[in-house]
Amino acid sequence: MAEKININEFELEQLEEYIESLGEKKFHAKQIFKWIHKLKVLSFDDMTDISKSLREKLKENTYILDLNVLECQKSKKDGTMKFLIELIDNCAIESVFMKYNHGNTLCVSTQVGCKMGCKFCASTKEGYERNLLGSEIEGQILTVERYTGEKISNIVYMGIGEPLDNYDNVVKSIHLINHAMGLNIGARHISLSTCGLVPKIYKLAEENIQCTLSISLHATTDEKRKEIMPIANRYSIDELLEACKEYIRITGRRISFEYALIYGKNDSYEDAMRLVKLLRGMIAHVNLIPVNEIKEKEYKKATLKSIENFMNTLNSCGIVTTVRRELGSDIDAACGQLRKKYLDKKS
Repeated sequence: MAEKININEFELEQLEEYIESLGEKKFHAKQIFKWIHKLKVLSFDDMTDISKSLREKLKENTYILDLNVLECQKSKKDGTMKFLIELIDNCAIESVFMKYNHGNTLCVSTQVGCKMGCKFCASTKEGYERNLLGSEIEGQILTVERYTGEKISNIVYMGIGEPLDNYDNVVKSIHLINHAMGLNIGARHISLSTCGLVPKIYKLAEENIQCTLSISLHATTDEKRKEIMPIANRYSIDELLEACKEYIRITGRRISFEYALIYGKNDSYEDAMRLVKLLRGMIAHVNLIPVNEIKEKEYKKATLKSIENFMNTLNSCGIVTTVRRELGSDIDAACGQLRKKYLDKKS
């Protein structure tokens, strides 16, 4: 017997072709797509506006993706929720649900583990297993909305994994999330973070999706960046910024530069002034991140005074800068920490 197909993986046009291949009218695809991606049903029997015979064909040949919440930690401070989610092959990923005044945001993972090896990140500690499918990325949103009963209005691709290292599946997931008959989350409410895969930044610009691109910069010289981020051995800061300028030129979208402040590493006045020089003239925003301290690394969080001084220096030079609000500080909110605990228990 042929293996059943993950029906969540079809974009609408693909689903129309598939429904026709079953000998049915393609308009049923829109009904099915809405049931799965908008109404979030987990059973074909709930699709009350399609015939029983079509429902039976779907049951026989396909399945609706259903991800399992293994654990949910909830912050007593701010309501942030950290989810450990099990995939159908028993791999585990993380998603983080955050409440803001402008709506609920979900931080999604794009890979099981990560290859990038950034020194301040726990995601890379257990190595890389596989890419997530587009439906598994979108599935994190569907799963968390079912669990919380709340609508998610903003998505950030900043969880476990490097989104641009899983390019095709990430772009597919954006199409699924953005579709008017599905979750209908506007591209301008989607932010994608990359450590700087330069060729893929150029490729993403040509997609003209209109999402916000966030660049994990974290240093102002190639020498310092190589210490923190292995990707800097492949692409220089100059090459990275050229790709960013092209992204801005094609999309007209502002880029957000993420800068994790590490005590004694990259938080000096000289670092701030070099950052000003690098970004001057670009449509850019700097998001300062007090680095998460993880047990396996020696990096320490910058002091509140140095964070404030760094921000004030950039703002006074015309570079719009904010400090990321720390959420979930009383739970395992840093990327990869909850998954690492889970894997440690299994081993």
